[in-house]
Amino acid sequence: MFEEVLNIAWNYIQMIKITDIIDIALVAFLIYKVITFTVKTNSARSLIKGILLIIIAMWMSSLLNLNVIKFLLGKTMELGILAIIILFQPELRRILERVGSGRMFNVFGRQLKESRIETAIVQTVLACADMSKAKIGALIVFEREIKIDDPIKTGTIINADTSAELLKNIFYPKAPLHDGAVIIRNDQIAAAGCMLPLSSNPNLSRDLGMRHRAGIGMSEVSDAVVVIVSEETGSIAVSVDGMLKRHLALDTFERLLRNELLPEEEPKVKTVDKVKNTLKVKRNASGKNK
Repeated sequence: MFEEVLNIAWNYIQMIKITDIIDIALVAFLIYKVITFTVKTNSARSLIKGILLIIIAMWMSSLLNLNVIKFLLGKTMELGILAIIILFQPELRRILERVGSGRMFNVFGRQLKESRIETAIVQTVLACADMSKAKIGALIVFEREIKIDDPIKTGTIINADTSAELLKNIFYPKAPLHDGAVIIRNDQIAAAGCMLPLSSNPNLSRDLGMRHRAGIGMSEVSDAVVVIVSEETGSIAVSVDGMLKRHLALDTFERLLRNELLPEEEPKVKTVDKVKNTLKVKRNASGKNK
């Protein structure tokens, strides 16, 4: 009996072709992407639950010979594909942009990119530490794989190396570009004073201002990492994939930027320590002047 089972299994294995393996791998990859997309998106989870309920209802109606209900549910499923395209247009657009940008297959040149973005991370943490303490509002966008040329066109082109002093000067309340966003491409400030799309999420907290809504909106339509400094409270927030993390401590803020922009890198030198030392020096200097 056992030998017969082995023979049958071996016969099936011999029938498997390379194209069958590729086919199964692609289907498994698509299922994995759908699952990860569903986990990240609340609306997608609700949609999946609704589809499962319709399938169960169709099975029950078929089992109980409820022909009218079965007919209506069948027509509902036929229109479901069009409804999904309409409801998830922003998400589908983002997925297609990621595929078109080659993010899934971009392996070469990553080390060069990480070394170039390291300076921008350090300088941004230093600038945000000072702006948070002074309660100066800021909106900084780190471009990743998806190019965000349209928002860049709405601002003033700078193309300068990222530095803490330049960021603080841009967001100084009386500076002409302080109301817009700064967009960082690789290790350079590409533009300042840029206009960002506002979030269309109706479930956002009412205490979020226009700066936070613009940051969330930018992260919804692209894979950018957006840094927001509140001018009311001085708190630092980061938005990724439409999700906002608020009231971040400096060490958490730095670690989050490194994890998102340098995912394979182990933190080398804590920029937070540099910030603390800088603030300590400034306090000592101000004390001596008094």
